[in-house]
Amino acid sequence: MDIFSLDNKIAVVTGAVGLLGQELCKALSNQGATVIVTDLNHSDCEEFAITLENDSIGIFMDITKRDSITKAKDRVLKDFGRIDILVNNAAVNDMVENPKVILDESKFENYPIELWNKSLEVNLTGTFLCSQIFGPVMADENSGSIINIASMYGIVAPNQNLYKDIDGNQKFYKPPAYSTTKGAVISFTKYLAAYWGSRNVRVNSITPGGIENNQDKYFIKKYSERTPLGKMADKSDFAGAVVYLASNASKYVTGSNIIVDGGWTCW
Repeated sequence: MDIFSLDNKIAVVTGAVGLLGQELCKALSNQGATVIVTDLNHSDCEEFAITLENDSIGIFMDITKRDSITKAKDRVLKDFGRIDILVNNAAVNDMVENPKVILDESKFENYPIELWNKSLEVNLTGTFLCSQIFGPVMADENSGSIINIASMYGIVAPNQNLYKDIDGNQKFYKPPAYSTTKGAVISFTKYLAAYWGSRNVRVNSITPGGIENNQDKYFIKKYSERTPLGKMADKSDFAGAVVYLASNASKYVTGSNIIVDGGWTCW
């Protein structure tokens, strides 16, 4: 259907070489968009961009640094002359790195302020900065779509029982920063949708559920039992949502949050 076509569209994707980022890039490219693959590793961005169609390119970009984002924006405008789509996908899902202290430090009472601040900087401030720098380009053209990637943990609290082993021992706690920042992303989406609505820049979010990615079999089983569809998401399950929000199929949709979680949040 033509309303889902992204032919001649320029799409910037952050965190593009991660598990979900790659799938979002593929989905946009397959529908005709030229994808600007951005992430912290320049060579990875370039190598992945080569696998995409429509003259897609890879660019280094640190979403926590205004100068880095501005430099990337200038490069895109120089090469392509426009920006039609921004997917704010980059995020950190922080974990305590030392397995000897992961249980203790992941408790809310002991959660390190450094990890809290890092999540705020990347998940929230990064989304803010990219929108602030790329968004006005779209607003000046009275056309564009910004898509923020949130999380089901931005809507409901983590079920900490999921993170127990088969013997019922707590392995770690899902930390507070991820939920807090992803909830804020959803609210920020609504703010921008109202702010730029008169300039025909649509701003929406996608809320993914958990993606199966070589987790422990016991974890996958427990997660699936708590999901109406009875399984974790496949990494490709979000392609339809991002294409829909990027295309004219959603031309009257803004300020919305599309939940793609297998029904997790309906219980």
